[in-house]
Amino acid sequence: MTPTHEAVQSCRIDLWLWRARFAKTRGLAADMVERGAIRLTHHGVQTRLDKPSRSVHPGDDILFAQGGRLIAVRVLQLGERRGPPEEARALYVLID
Repeated sequence: MTPTHEAVQSCRIDLWLWRARFAKTRGLAADMVERGAIRLTHHGVQTRLDKPSRSVHPGDDILFAQGGRLIAVRVLQLGERRGPPEEARALYVLID
């Protein structure tokens, strides 16, 4: 039996932050999560993430501080690799 579409459409938050180029390494992305610096809104419920293994899905909103700015993005795609910046920007859209 094949996995459901929902099961396939998720990714670890640390991996997604790294692929989307919000962190230079997966380790730094994991540190952001462990510090409680990442808030995830999934199906209208906002949660402060505490473990890098937490899942992110297309349509989720992510809120975090970086470089003294508050950044809010909506996940569009999960990505398959850490590609060039143009590819990384296709993974999300900024939310105002």
